[in-house]
Amino acid sequence: MIPFSILDLSPIVEGNTPTQALRNTLNLAQHAEQLGFNRYWLAEHHNMPGIASAATSVVIGYVAGGTNSIRVGSGGIMLPNHSPLLIAEQFGTLESLYPGRIDLGLGRAPGADQATARALRRDMNGADTFPQDVVELQHYFQPDDTNQFIQAVPGTGLNIPIWILGSSLYGAQLAAMLGLPYAFASHFAPAELLRALHVYRTHFKPSAQLPEPYAMVAVNVVAADTDREAERLFTSVQQQFLYIRRGKARQMQPPVDDLRASWPENELAAMDPMLRCSAVGSPDSIQRGLASFIEQTQANELIISAPIFDHQARKHSLTLTAQVRDALAAQVPESMAV
Repeated sequence: MIPFSILDLSPIVEGNTPTQALRNTLNLAQHAEQLGFNRYWLAEHHNMPGIASAATSVVIGYVAGGTNSIRVGSGGIMLPNHSPLLIAEQFGTLESLYPGRIDLGLGRAPGADQATARALRRDMNGADTFPQDVVELQHYFQPDDTNQFIQAVPGTGLNIPIWILGSSLYGAQLAAMLGLPYAFASHFAPAELLRALHVYRTHFKPSAQLPEPYAMVAVNVVAADTDREAERLFTSVQQQFLYIRRGKARQMQPPVDDLRASWPENELAAMDPMLRCSAVGSPDSIQRGLASFIEQTQANELIISAPIFDHQARKHSLTLTAQVRDALAAQVPESMAV
């Protein structure tokens, strides 16, 4: 059975603080580690009142320091916001502190609106140099070269897996060209999922890091004891997307019994395609949904986004998802197991 991993944006729920959100993140990562999840990734977003993981490298260090074995990384670092040398030093430091456990996922988007991007002192043409910046960052992790005037310290000579993140064909093409693992953000932008996976696998060129394609696919998973309760919990996620579409991002809202009572039908209809890659329901429903999704995508790994308003309900959802993972694994013939 393929590995399951976690994507966390450290959600700040209504009436709560970033402090509690980050503590919940560590607690959830510890729970995920106990349940046997493969990796725990944090994402860079800015000027978002409902997300506490803006200083992503710092949060990765906090999570890695509070866990023992689970891989911890970025899903992702928005490279156009940073110089490659700075990221090499930050992740070189993380790898030096937590050897063999750090992943570096890189995205091309700013993770913010244009005004916020300017406040980050970002070159507004930065996305155009993304491929060159990735190659430069790779270079800083190469073994020590006495002819190299600028070195990342820590960073030089460290084995830090680099991933390319994307939601379009661009990232798929770049990951294939550089021979890097690819993670697709289908949990909020599924339109190009199957085309991007085809492009990546068809054009992949083996590299020193990776001999063959490796695709991780994101999916929203909200599990509860009953379908009805899971669907209710999922309304917090739906509200997040609806508010973002209105340009009014806010802290995560509590679940509601009926979204249609407070949201126009046209807005709900426009949101549905964005959340198409979601498994919501009881363990049986989740198992059917994920089995179909894995068969459709032939993913090498799933990364699960599971933001839920109530922290204990979120941990319970993760527990149920781990049970589904194990049930799916039990159905795979031993000869085919990963």
